[in-house]
Amino acid sequence: MEESSLFSSQVTRPLADRMRPDTLDGVVGQEHLLGEGAPLRRMLDSGKLSSFILWGPPGCGKTTLARILAHTTNLRFTALSAVFSGVADLRKAFDEATRMRMQGTGTLLFIDEIHRFNRAQQDGFLPYVENGTVVLVGATTENPSFELNSALLSRCKVYVLKPLDAPALLELLKRSEELMARPFPADEAGRRMLCELADGDGRYFINLLESVYNLTKPGEKLDAEGVQKIVQRRPPVYDKDREGHYNLISALHKSLRGSDTDAALYWMARILAGGEDPKYLLRRLTRFASEDVGLADPQALQLALAAWDAYDRLGSPEGELAIAELVIYLGSSPKSNSAYTAFQSAMRSAREHGSLMPPAHILNAPTKLMKEQGYGKGYIYDHDTPEGFSGQNYFPEAMARQRFYRPVERGFEREIGRRIAWYDKLRKEKGGAGN
Repeated sequence: MEESSLFSSQVTRPLADRMRPDTLDGVVGQEHLLGEGAPLRRMLDSGKLSSFILWGPPGCGKTTLARILAHTTNLRFTALSAVFSGVADLRKAFDEATRMRMQGTGTLLFIDEIHRFNRAQQDGFLPYVENGTVVLVGATTENPSFELNSALLSRCKVYVLKPLDAPALLELLKRSEELMARPFPADEAGRRMLCELADGDGRYFINLLESVYNLTKPGEKLDAEGVQKIVQRRPPVYDKDREGHYNLISALHKSLRGSDTDAALYWMARILAGGEDPKYLLRRLTRFASEDVGLADPQALQLALAAWDAYDRLGSPEGELAIAELVIYLGSSPKSNSAYTAFQSAMRSAREHGSLMPPAHILNAPTKLMKEQGYGKGYIYDHDTPEGFSGQNYFPEAMARQRFYRPVERGFEREIGRRIAWYDKLRKEKGGAGN
């Protein structure tokens, strides 16, 4: 409860606070959860709330939704933020909820940023959720699968809230016009720009609207350039140690693997604009050159190392052009993971077959005793043969010959495949072990 004062009447509430809806019908952009027959709507219509987690980006209505649900079901609403609360605050909230339960009143305990509580603190919720002392509603911007205890997740449903799309944002704009009692002072292009700047964040969008309202005169109408002069462009949302980090690098990697060079350039730009260390990006691209391009284009790995070296010499922003050049090359290169799969197969075989000795004929014999033991006996020096190929067996004698590397019919590996086929043919002719 806000305290009244001599000056409180002079303080104007922010537009976002004045526009906060108090019914489910006022919530925009979440029809998959709140529409007719949708999960949260069904729960509300039944009059029985169970504990759940709201997972979604900033500004999509998580806190507002929890308040509306508590009010609609006549539950006592208690809100805590994991950023500002500790064990003492949780204990106080649970004690109060226990006391209210004895008086016949339920409690909806809303925990904002619930993922910021550690594992032990999350375990503290379990008995109060299980016995119904509280209906827990947690809000998080992070993937609950990674950030919340499996025990807590097993007791809570997870509802995914979406970023607000353009129609939802324009509905908020319409409501702002009704509340401000005047048209929003921007043309169609200016409105579209604001929607793009909001990046799906309704709260940020309303703050942008308020800025434009406050800095324009009645009757004034701005174009996109005029709007741009008033508002600041928002940095892309990108947490370098959170799920967004892995989502974007995955999008880049899969775009490259799918040979969609333009999409790969976009995700690269998103990652760099989000403040990622370019050297992390270069490490991932170098790995891609080995794993997904491989021997289909041996130049890819060399170019990756060259781009890395160029960035080390130039730094940002000049060196970032070398990264873009690398992305274009990798995206347009023929793809093969045959070297990767060959390596994995060889490692698996090495683990399965233990410590087999190499065949004696390929062992060096620097001592008399080793010669007497047959080391090096029968070895044929490949360069002494007409073809430069002896066809001898180089696998352990107790292990059948295996084929790990299978080149694809793409890029340079076509030539490698022809070479291997030629060696296989010579090996059979010379009486070597089969394939």
